[in-house]
Amino acid sequence: MSQRDQDIYSSAPLRNLLADETAVLAPGLQRCSGSRALMVSAAAGDTPPVLPLLGNWTRLSVATQRYEGDLQARVDESLPFLDEVFDLVLLRHALEVSGSPQDMLEESARVLAPGGVLALTGLHPFSAWLPWMMWRTRGSAPTMHSPILLERWVRRSELDIERIERVGRAWPGSRVAMDHAHPFGGGYMLIARKRRRVATPIRLKPKTLPATVNVGLAPGARRNAAP
Repeated sequence: MSQRDQDIYSSAPLRNLLADETAVLAPGLQRCSGSRALMVSAAAGDTPPVLPLLGNWTRLSVATQRYEGDLQARVDESLPFLDEVFDLVLLRHALEVSGSPQDMLEESARVLAPGGVLALTGLHPFSAWLPWMMWRTRGSAPTMHSPILLERWVRRSELDIERIERVGRAWPGSRVAMDHAHPFGGGYMLIARKRRRVATPIRLKPKTLPATVNVGLAPGARRNAAP
C-alpha cells in the first residue's frame, strides 16, 4: 500500500470511524491495569484511549512498511521489544496495512504479558465502506480481514476472545456518531486476553528407607540383654 493510499486514514470519514471505535472500545478496557501499553495504528498521530489504570503508552504507526512514532523499525521484522512486557496491546487498523498481518498478530501476542489484553479494530469487509474505500484508493484499498478469520488467528496465539462485534457508522458519509455497537457498522472490534500459565504441582515420591538389619543377634534377643 503506497503512502498516498495510506493517507486515507487521515480522511474525515475514517477519523470519525476511529472516534466511534474509541467510544465503544474504552469502556471495555477501563479495568486494564499495568505499567506499559502498546498501540500500533494505521493512522499517523492516532491517540490511544484514556485508561486511568494504565501507565505509559508506546505509540507506533505503520507507514510504507515501517514502524514510526516512539521508535523506528521495519514491519517485516520482529517487534523491537522483549517478550511479555506489555499489559495491553491495541492494534488500530494496523493489520490492514501490514504485508504480513498474521506475523504482526503473533508478534503482538509475544510481547503481551500473560493475563494481558489484546484489542483489535479494523474495517469490516462486508460493509458499505468497501466500495467507498475502493473509490478513494483507486482500487488499491487496504486488505479488510473477516473477524471470523481473525478469530482463528487469535485463538492460535493462546488468547481467549472476550468480545467481538461491529462498531461505527454504517456508511462513510453518515453524520450520526455511533458511541455504541452497531450491527451494520463499518468497523469491528475484538478483545481477547492472553492465557495465564498454570503451574503444575509436582508430587514428590517418598524415598524408601532400608530396613534395619540386626546382624549377629538371635531372634528375640536385645543388645543390652545381660549375659
